[in-house]
Amino acid sequence: MIRIAAVGDVHLGPDAAGHLRPALEELGDCADVLLLAGDLTKHGSLDEAKVVAEEFADLPVPVLAVLGNHDHHADIPDQVADLLTEHGITVLEGNGVTLEVGKCTLGVAGVKGFGGGFAGKCGSSFGEREMKAFIDHTTEVSGKLADALNSLECDIKVALTHYSPVNDTLKGEPPEIYPFLGSYLLAEAIDSAGTDLALHGHAHFGTEHGSTPGGVRVRNVAQPVIKAAYQIYCLEPAVVGTSA
Repeated sequence: MIRIAAVGDVHLGPDAAGHLRPALEELGDCADVLLLAGDLTKHGSLDEAKVVAEEFADLPVPVLAVLGNHDHHADIPDQVADLLTEHGITVLEGNGVTLEVGKCTLGVAGVKGFGGGFAGKCGSSFGEREMKAFIDHTTEVSGKLADALNSLECDIKVALTHYSPVNDTLKGEPPEIYPFLGSYLLAEAIDSAGTDLALHGHAHFGTEHGSTPGGVRVRNVAQPVIKAAYQIYCLEPAVVGTSA
């Protein structure tokens, strides 16, 4: 069994330094890895990224992350990612890693993702240049997620994104903004690869539980949704279960 701790949308800044650390210090007792689902900062500044880096550095378990839209706001996402990497946090964007956990191997592939909407209620790459660029970006990052997931050779496979792959976990958010919260193309990537679990954030007023059309379990781990420092998900090869 592999125990995955996950949280997103912690939106840390200098005023919140050390806020999560007491709970994080206990991770070794209840988890094998920590996955961060983006929006780690408030505005994507290096000062905020330093707080994030120090908050999640030197923990008793490996830490993997994707960035979110807030982490891109200052237009220096590469510098944010580099700072986190310098503190031992693995930042994923179109790639994956495999970890040995006991007798099992855990593979995690990650992208930020993007919007666009869901089947029957989505945008298309047609018309104005700006609209085509919007949808083309979603198509590109979803393709990268599919490639990363399919490249993993492991017992358990997890997709980590910021934007949602399904609308199930958006319930509670205004339907009018669903196209800005995720894309069905991410779910297609997840379903194409025999994924065991998909984790995302971004939807602060959404719900925790959902599933892809192919039956992959999806969990919204935005901190305002899980209302905790992290949530634990326990997985075994061919069998997926969750616990609070």
